[in-house]
Amino acid sequence: MDDLKRLFAADLPTMLTALTVLGMLAATLALWPLQGTVAEWSSLVGLLLVYLAGGLPATWRALGALWNDHILDIDLLMVVAAVAAAAVGAPFEGAVLLTLFSVSTTLEERALGRARRAVEALMALRPETALRKAPDGTVTEIAVADLKVGDIFVLRPGARVPTDGVIVSGRGALDEANITGESMPVTKQRGGPVFEATVNLDAVLEVAVGQTVEESTIARMIALVTEAQAAKAPSERFSEWFGQRYTIAVLVGAILAFAVFSWLEHDWQDALYRAAVLLVAASPCAIVISVPAAILSALSAAARGGVLFKGGAALETLAAVDTFAFDKTGTLTTGKASVTGVVALAGDEREFLSLLAGLEAQSEHHSGAAIRQEAADRGIQPAQVANVISHPSEGIVGEIKDGTLWAGNPRMAARMGAAIDHPDLMALAEDTQTVIYFGQDARLLGAVSIADQTRASSGPALAALRRSGVTTILMMTGDRRPVALRIGADLGFRPDEIHADMLPEDKLEMIGALAAKGRIAFVGDGVNDAAALARADVGIAMGAAGSEVALQAADVALLSEDMKQLAEAHRLARRTATIIRQNLIFAMGAMAVLVTGGLFFDLPLPLAVVGHEGGTVLVVLNGLRLLGAPLRHDGPKARPAAG
Repeated sequence: MDDLKRLFAADLPTMLTALTVLGMLAATLALWPLQGTVAEWSSLVGLLLVYLAGGLPATWRALGALWNDHILDIDLLMVVAAVAAAAVGAPFEGAVLLTLFSVSTTLEERALGRARRAVEALMALRPETALRKAPDGTVTEIAVADLKVGDIFVLRPGARVPTDGVIVSGRGALDEANITGESMPVTKQRGGPVFEATVNLDAVLEVAVGQTVEESTIARMIALVTEAQAAKAPSERFSEWFGQRYTIAVLVGAILAFAVFSWLEHDWQDALYRAAVLLVAASPCAIVISVPAAILSALSAAARGGVLFKGGAALETLAAVDTFAFDKTGTLTTGKASVTGVVALAGDEREFLSLLAGLEAQSEHHSGAAIRQEAADRGIQPAQVANVISHPSEGIVGEIKDGTLWAGNPRMAARMGAAIDHPDLMALAEDTQTVIYFGQDARLLGAVSIADQTRASSGPALAALRRSGVTTILMMTGDRRPVALRIGADLGFRPDEIHADMLPEDKLEMIGALAAKGRIAFVGDGVNDAAALARADVGIAMGAAGSEVALQAADVALLSEDMKQLAEAHRLARRTATIIRQNLIFAMGAMAVLVTGGLFFDLPLPLAVVGHEGGTVLVVLNGLRLLGAPLRHDGPKARPAAG
């Protein structure tokens, strides 16, 4: 019964529009060569049906806007114009107005509904059940909502991941195209993260639940899309502000026009008819709908392509950005660094790496992952280290029974009072790789060198941004300048575009200085760059499917780590700005022509109606062109779930 009620409520506007059209067809029979009672009754019943089915919903909406929001909206203009037409003996023209207005309103709602269905599409990605594995090894099918953090579920080939988690057993490829836009399946093994709604392709995996359904990737995406569609861009707010005040101006103008025409022509019926024509011709429907039609379409197109905007304001601002600043590690580079050299000044390398890996066991930094992987590859068990504390852009400290361990860059060594000018480390310090110094209290124990590689997509993305007319592109990093220069040269940065040895506050200060000169976007990984992401005109976070910080700090989230998505998002933002300008110019031009015809020529009401409603539908369709061209990525189609 509830489903029937929802279906009836959803389709009621369409049903009323259909009745309005049927009534208009019946009224039109009076114009055909029919004689006598049939034509008269057909016309009467048809007109009555049009005014009821087409006029009452518009009246209800107008009264609701007046009562709840204390505004006069466009529905009121249409109802007043139709009633005025009937009052002067032209009920057929009023019926034409109500019919076309009802049809155009329904078409607009249906068209914009396509954009709003992004949330429904995300919901559809969720599987309904999961195979939970009990401690005794038995597997039971349960509802996904019943999964708890720490539960183990079995993922068979072809099945969708029911919620975010970490693989505890097995190795296989997952298709993440529908979440991250990743063009190729990603091979993952024990310890690797999996994201809700991605597809397991070729192996049986056991996964530990890491997030409940309410906190999962899809839940965060749905929240972002919902917030984005609710948040209005500046141009949307202006069009609504303009529409509300302009509606009052049109009503007052129509009353004045009626008074003037009555005084000039001494015919109140003709004056009222011309006032009704002006009401229709001057109604700002096309102006008001032109901006949200484009914004909603672009937001949905971006979401389908793996880019989430937190509202139309971020979309509009990105179109005006002329400076892009990039974090290096994890943004322009893969962040999957590897250890290339180990120098232990005290003891052997195994003991050195055991202590260092134990300290880095709780680190989220890319260098920490590289050190842990090096220890694992050598079969070295990490030591137990307590009270680990991270110092952004410096390093990490922790406690063992013999004292305080620390690891990081020269600033961390200076904080601990350790000298790093050891002759055995000079070769590492002069290299263009990242050096992690390691010590206990004020004593230097050694260092490791770590190399990071640029993303394959970074170079093409930066080149695309330069071709699009972006005037300034910078790289900001806390790494040493030799390392930054090596990475920057690979990506086409000039030396003056590379800023190294930067603390988070240094990035924040530079972003503020650049923002004072023009629009700036900052692209980072959302961990150490939260302040810069928040300060920039547009903060863009990389790899949001795995970073809660990125979703909170940034204005735009790239769900995959493909930098080409950034260039595509910038292209979409500029195209959206162009379509908004097209819509506004067309809408204002069409309205000016219709108003001129109503004031100085005998513009028929049906022609004013066709021009008004036709222009409204055209700007909506122009905006929906954005929906038909989502961000380009070559991700494979997700296969249907099996099992």
